[in-house]
Amino acid sequence: MMSWWEALILGIVQGLTEFLPVSSSGHLTIMQTLLGIQFAEGDMVLFDVIVHAATVCATVAVLWKEIAWLLRGTFTTPAWNAEKQYAGKILVSMIPVFVVGMFFKDQVEAIFGSGLIIVGICLLLTAALLCFAQYAKPREKQQISWLDSFIIGVGQALAVLPGLSRSGTTIATGILLGNKKEQVAQFSFLMVLIPILGAALLDVKDVITGEVVSRLGAGVLIIGFVAAFLTGYAACRWMLAIVKKQKLIYFSIYCCIIGLFALLYGLLGG
Repeated sequence: MMSWWEALILGIVQGLTEFLPVSSSGHLTIMQTLLGIQFAEGDMVLFDVIVHAATVCATVAVLWKEIAWLLRGTFTTPAWNAEKQYAGKILVSMIPVFVVGMFFKDQVEAIFGSGLIIVGICLLLTAALLCFAQYAKPREKQQISWLDSFIIGVGQALAVLPGLSRSGTTIATGILLGNKKEQVAQFSFLMVLIPILGAALLDVKDVITGEVVSRLGAGVLIIGFVAAFLTGYAACRWMLAIVKKQKLIYFSIYCCIIGLFALLYGLLGG
């Protein structure tokens, strides 16, 4: 059974690392291993859904003006305007992750159970991507193109691997394609809202039972949600500012250090 302090720690880790380019799945795996947290069947899925829902709410809270602009322009006018184009590009970006979720779900879940070695390797890949993005020659396109949207979506699909940061991969991919850093960061956070909610609903419908809820406890779920929301809100705002200031190299160094730690820990059977 998960304790309240374990829920607090995992909620904080999820909230911070969902938006910072350091891989939330990788850090959750590392933290669970270090704390020795063992989940009964279905417990981790439900808790994961709760904390991901919290980070979705945090995204909406930070970007509510942009979301309102997008919804208003998409549904209140028949014209093919900038809002509809932006919404269409978000939908295009979802195609790769939809394909992975529909046809490769079992393979992805098997990778998640493969331990810290895979996490370490993927964190090192995240570090490399962020380093390339830091020193990429800026081309500063005026807007994200339809093709760029799809390629960024491919990055998101690859980031289902534990340790490969979703925000880091999508932001780095967009920057390497020549897009403005602040535009890519905003697009990265908006494009994931529907996939996260969709994946959460698909996962939770198979495991949600009164037994699972009672085993975890409402208090634990609330603590995890609140911790993930508050830290996620702060991390989302912070990340938007960090990308504008071109400070991705620090996260590259961090991912390299944590990746080497996870790799060595896994190889040595820690």
